[in-house]
Amino acid sequence: MIPEPGEGYVRLSPRKLLLDPVKAVGQAIVPLVIALVGISRSDTQFWPIIIPLAIIGPLLLGALPWLTTHYRLTATQIQVRSGVLNKTTSTAPLDRVRSVDLEASLMHRILGLQKVQIGTGVDDDRITLDALAAPDAQALRTTLLTRRAVAEQAAGRSDDLVTERSDEPVAPPPPAPAPALPLAQIDWSWLRFAPFSLGRLVLVLGGLGVLSQFADDLPIWNEETATSVWQWLTQFAVAAIALVLSVGALVLWLVVSVAGYVLQWWGFRLVREHGSLHLTSGLVTTRSITVEEAKVRGVEITEPVLMRLVGGAELSTLATGVEDGVTQVLPPCPRDVAVAVGEAVLDRHGPLVEPLVEHGPKARRRAWFRQLRNALDVIVLLAVGWWWFDLTWWWLAAVGVALLVLAAAAGEATYRHLGHALSGDHLVAGGGTFARIRTVLETEGIIGWVVSQSWWQRRIGLADLTATTAAGTERVLVRDVRLDVAVALADRATPGLLSDFVGRAPTPQPARSHARNSA
Repeated sequence: MIPEPGEGYVRLSPRKLLLDPVKAVGQAIVPLVIALVGISRSDTQFWPIIIPLAIIGPLLLGALPWLTTHYRLTATQIQVRSGVLNKTTSTAPLDRVRSVDLEASLMHRILGLQKVQIGTGVDDDRITLDALAAPDAQALRTTLLTRRAVAEQAAGRSDDLVTERSDEPVAPPPPAPAPALPLAQIDWSWLRFAPFSLGRLVLVLGGLGVLSQFADDLPIWNEETATSVWQWLTQFAVAAIALVLSVGALVLWLVVSVAGYVLQWWGFRLVREHGSLHLTSGLVTTRSITVEEAKVRGVEITEPVLMRLVGGAELSTLATGVEDGVTQVLPPCPRDVAVAVGEAVLDRHGPLVEPLVEHGPKARRRAWFRQLRNALDVIVLLAVGWWWFDLTWWWLAAVGVALLVLAAAAGEATYRHLGHALSGDHLVAGGGTFARIRTVLETEGIIGWVVSQSWWQRRIGLADLTATTAAGTERVLVRDVRLDVAVALADRATPGLLSDFVGRAPTPQPARSHARNSA
């Protein structure tokens, strides 16, 4: 049970005594094995002493966090005290609590525990309670978020409250908690989008890379085995081999992507409660993430190139005071669902679907030039390698043509994704190369503007306009826009913040209207 205000410090769940020793043994197993192997090759007379120490030591070290960690709630703060030699006391005012996230690994779930992480919106400084009983963790989360709302309401009323006797404070009654409003929950028909999201491809390639490092050391794999396998494969037609390998790779990718999707998004649910967005998901490791809506400054919808083929998208929020600033709040799902949830978070219809203002033919040339220049750089490096190893130049010509065609496609895609708009009190910026990205940022969240021009941009009158913010990645970029349009856009979004320093540029000519619906 969680402590009531005014009570003394209490410890974490006693079941932490089972959790930390297991973690300590897992962290120490590799150095212990190395040390024991080294000792076994020398004198073994110290084994009766070393082995008990190797077992008991991690167990004792794992038990220290439970013995030395205490926490309590006061009327205005949550306080956590920890440490053996160096005592540390962490405090967080209840009205500064911005997020209360719950997480449970497999060991946590077996023991019925959850880890609580309390964020105050100050960089990455978070208060962590590693092991609370699951009901206590849920109750603490509800208590902290509810008391934060009460503290904020009391602070708001105190400015207007006038009493004749200062020794008789007036405490406003706590508001009744509003019921949770569901915004989205898992629909297993969304599994069809899992193979089209390449985020887990990095894990597969990493696993293959690790396997390749140890393949030569495996007893069943050596040069003779590899030669025999290759001779056996070459007995068949090359086309058949390629087909079998392609089908095998496709099946492996389907298994990995679908399994990863299920593990990450099992039981997914997104609700609005206590003035926050609350996300829960996970099969083996469960997550419970809270993002205070007052700190959400915008959203970002991403449509990877393969996912666009099947009408899918991903949605993230841009917030201040949370880790990384960008929180993915939806799994890969239908674009209509992502747009609907994004509009619910923004509490505004339109920014995610309205047409964007095009940046014109000069921006298209810039996009093409940038991609073709990158392709030419690669071709030059390949040509040097081809000359050094004296290879056939026909292959280089074929690779060069393929790279130029790919660069041209990338340049055109980059331009088609460019665009901007000012939708009410939201700045909308389009971008991305193969993935189409639309970022929506509240103008109230803009704290500054940066107008930058390269030498080539100055020659053709274009500029990059960057809105700086404390949310998300701390910048929203409008690339390759006319300088006069950039200044006018910044002036309309935040009147007087930029134009007084840059100088008001001529009003854009209304003769040609560039608009494109990227929905």
